[in-house]
Amino acid sequence: MQASANRSGLHVHGRAFAHIAKFQTDLTALRRELHAHPELGFEEVYTAARVQQALQRCGVDEVHTGMGKTGVVAVIKGQRCSSGKMLGLRADMDALPMTEHNDFAWKSAKPGLMHGCGHDGHTAMLVGAARYLAETRNFDGAAVLIFQPGEEGYAGAKAMIEDGLFERFPVQSVYGMHNWPGLRPGTIGINSGPMMAAADRISIEITGKGGHGAHPYQTVDPVLVAAHIITAVQSIVSRNVKPVDSAVISLCAMRAGELGAMSVIPGSATLVGTVRTFSPLVQALVERRLTEMCQAVALGFGATATVHYERMYPATINSAPEARFAADVAQSLVGAQHVVRDLEPSMGAEDFSFMLQVKPGAYMRIGQGEENGVGSCFLHNSRYDFNDDILPLGAALHASLVEHAMPI
Repeated sequence: MQASANRSGLHVHGRAFAHIAKFQTDLTALRRELHAHPELGFEEVYTAARVQQALQRCGVDEVHTGMGKTGVVAVIKGQRCSSGKMLGLRADMDALPMTEHNDFAWKSAKPGLMHGCGHDGHTAMLVGAARYLAETRNFDGAAVLIFQPGEEGYAGAKAMIEDGLFERFPVQSVYGMHNWPGLRPGTIGINSGPMMAAADRISIEITGKGGHGAHPYQTVDPVLVAAHIITAVQSIVSRNVKPVDSAVISLCAMRAGELGAMSVIPGSATLVGTVRTFSPLVQALVERRLTEMCQAVALGFGATATVHYERMYPATINSAPEARFAADVAQSLVGAQHVVRDLEPSMGAEDFSFMLQVKPGAYMRIGQGEENGVGSCFLHNSRYDFNDDILPLGAALHASLVEHAMPI
């Protein structure tokens, strides 16, 4: 089949891309509107309403709102539903609590809030898939489009699942994708196993005995204890985790004493950080050793340390059959040379992992970064912006998953 090109020059095979490229201007307008109106997790009232409006205009069969607080779910039935199959497609909707430093017309209109991760683009791509699927319905079954709130630290996927997402919409598999500035536009990355790490939050509370900085022998200095803990925990990965496994421990913040009190040794200190792992066994090992080491180091100085270990997001692990299927579908669109089937996993985290714990599926990365150009600014940067040129490809990939999984 001959490849079609959109206005950006992307050459993509298939009727889905050719069809969607015709309304790229509409998708770009929607994406930029969402970018200008960012909302945090579970506060996506404007975004959800705008998505609902767009879906109704697309002519989808069902729109369900308020799932997982502010989530939206659309159902599109194919020309036939004799297969009884249902396939889920997911996009995240929330923004970040950060100040945008771009100066284009669609920059954030809300101080301190920004779409710094491209969820505005993910939402627009799934709306584009909805429009195409509703207009063509070239499949046998039902497509379930999941517009999820609260990915950025709020576990919105978990909230939707607990709200009955997969009981009400019993999909056989579910797919998600995320833009990736590190890949060129027109490139799709995936692998058949771990895609992103588990993200855990650690808080270490150190209790000593405060006193005068000129008489430290009368104190148990929690700042000194914190310094030794910071150094000691770096040995956990290097001396406890097998070299073939992966783990990261980062202590990222410390609070102790008052900056204006130069001669006051405080009575307590707190360290906050994160642990990233792929294997549950490694995760449990790190949690155990972290607790043991912090307590032992503190005890050696006559202090106490309490470790609070919070497991936030599990690892994002693709199921192998679904990952291979998604890669094959991507290859049908962009060609084998533009599909990375062994993409290196990221130590970042993603709450799509909760969905993959319940249903088979796969998480993909869609390239958006021109070298030193459009879309190359990395995620969570104050000058980041989604590359609108890839909107039709992302929408076509969503739609093609449906058509290939549930053929007429």
